Amino acid sequence: MAKAGWQVIVLEKHHTPGGRARQLSADGFVFDMGPSWYWMPDVFEHFFNSFGKKVSDYYQLKRLDPSYRVYWPGNEAMDVPADYEALKHLFESIEPGSGARLDQFLKEAAYKYEVGINKLVFKPGQSLSEFLDIDLITGILKLDVFNSVSKHVSKYFQDARIRQLLGFPVLFLGALPQKTPALYSLMNYADIKGGTWYPEGGMYSIVNGMHQLALELGVQFCFDHEVQEISIEKNTAKNIIAKHSGELRTFSADVVIGGADYHHIESALIPEAYRSYSEDYWDKRVMAPGCLIYYVGLNKKLPNLQHHSLFFDTSFDVHGREIYETKQWPANPLFYVCASSVSDDTVAPEGCENLFFLIPVATGLSNDSEALRNYYFDMIMERFEQRIGEPVAENIVYKKSFAHSDFVSEYHSFKGNAYGLANTLWQTAILKPACRSKKIKNLFFTGQLTVPGPGVPPSLISGEVVSREVIKSYQF
Repeated sequence: MAKAGWQVIVLEKHHTPGGRARQLSADGFVFDMGPSWYWMPDVFEHFFNSFGKKVSDYYQLKRLDPSYRVYWPGNEAMDVPADYEALKHLFESIEPGSGARLDQFLKEAAYKYEVGINKLVFKPGQSLSEFLDIDLITGILKLDVFNSVSKHVSKYFQDARIRQLLGFPVLFLGALPQKTPALYSLMNYADIKGGTWYPEGGMYSIVNGMHQLALELGVQFCFDHEVQEISIEKNTAKNIIAKHSGELRTFSADVVIGGADYHHIESALIPEAYRSYSEDYWDKRVMAPGCLIYYVGLNKKLPNLQHHSLFFDTSFDVHGREIYETKQWPANPLFYVCASSVSDDTVAPEGCENLFFLIPVATGLSNDSEALRNYYFDMIMERFEQRIGEPVAENIVYKKSFAHSDFVSEYHSFKGNAYGLANTLWQTAILKPACRSKKIKNLFFTGQLTVPGPGVPPSLISGEVVSREVIKSYQF
């Protein structure tokens, strides 16, 4: 919006930029509080290129090799190599013939990525006519929107480990492989061909880069300003009232773009008569998982640890049902560990380790008490120690947890969600909450609860999509 000549004021509840991608600094440890995976580097490059800049103008990238490690049941662990030929060799060692099948699988995924990223995700989802595109129409079968990722993967591979490995990236989209359209096997292309990267200094380097770019473009940031109300006159948003240092401040606006949680804006900031969606509508949405997160600092280094580790050493199917069907606290969850200090010695004191543990859980769960958080931490810590063959708990010098009630209090998150709406077939494109209010003509939305969906790259694209809609609607 600033590039298009608009005067832009950002009202931010917290005292720093970033939202869910904030940074936590404590006792010499520096944690990324939310996103920790850097995929789709082309999307970030596209963003900065839009302003005549490059990613390297703001932060440096390092490709991780191996991309990540997976711990399977028993004592098996698998490092997923960054080199494609090495990955094919790994597949062949598990399932003869799977290397050649991976070539064909990724050929299809590459097509989906090209069309999905360059065509579908940039659609604002306002009308079916947007999809009257020759590439989309002629390629509808190749895009595989009516099949599931799970069925698509099983067509090529039989081994359960390979299937889980290729099914895991869609978890970033907030749904199980069985419920996610096979279109999203494009995520496998992003993983295998695009690679897993690390921005030096952590994911917050992206936030710093975007913030610096915005300042260069004249954007004004008002931190510690929590929006309390959007006043409406004649179907038009007129003023935004925000609380700062205990006092209310009023900002007038020609256009309002809501980057906060969509449900919060509609349910708490505008009168009920002007809401596009009812509470019943929201209650029927399929939500992506919530998270139980632990930020942990150790006073020693851990040998043989990778930057990213996936602990798939319990039942993927059982945990998935607990998240999406029975919606209960998991009995024996899968979990993920990020050890950014493996790749970056600036995020922990010398000789120390920075660990980020994440358990995906159902949204809407209650009673995330300290006792419950400690119960799950002890559970996964015991498994972590067993698998890496090293005592860890006795070396913890810093620990902080973050769960459902924190997502609600810190981000006004609907049902404590961490990732937004699940990318199911019935919550795709025009079936998502619209990026423009149906009742307030100058209120727009961006972020993970509208188009194109959850994840860091899609949320970044969402800002470009909605800005185009505003500019198109307010050409002077």
